[in-house]
Amino acid sequence: MLAKITMVTVALCTGLASTSLAQSNQFRTSPTVEIQSGWVGFADESTIDHAAFGGAARFYLTPRLAVGPEVAFLRGPGDDRDLMVTGNLTFDVLGPRNGRPRRVTPYLLAGGGWERHSDRFGPMTFSASEGAFTAGGGARVWFTDTVYGAIEARMGWEPHARLSGGIGVAIR
Repeated sequence: MLAKITMVTVALCTGLASTSLAQSNQFRTSPTVEIQSGWVGFADESTIDHAAFGGAARFYLTPRLAVGPEVAFLRGPGDDRDLMVTGNLTFDVLGPRNGRPRRVTPYLLAGGGWERHSDRFGPMTFSASEGAFTAGGGARVWFTDTVYGAIEARMGWEPHARLSGGIGVAIR
């Protein structure tokens, strides 16, 4: 199922990119990299809080549509650890103006990939892997032409909520 969703997403992105690039000679949106930290709460009988730290990259297919990888390390109570590796599709709600991103750029995102969970129970370590996805939105605030701050909120599977912030750099 996840493979089919990924194939459809790639096909749509490729189609949108070729259409948008054909219509615009001013395509100049730079790739970005960012580091992120925040909170993730997994749903259980009560919320299981995790600290989150990670990074992401964004490569623009059109002036508003980007794809890129994300890695997030999650640290929960005791020995509870999670690693999420996803490919994300990001859509900037407001497009660039005069070849530059807007000072405040709201965005929507969806991602799919893989999650690895591990925890200790007495002397034994338990590990499991499964498919993962997240969806949500946020905003980037550009401090300079190349540096921005970002805040975002997401929901995903394993059932969780995520609130995070980050600092990013456009690679010019």
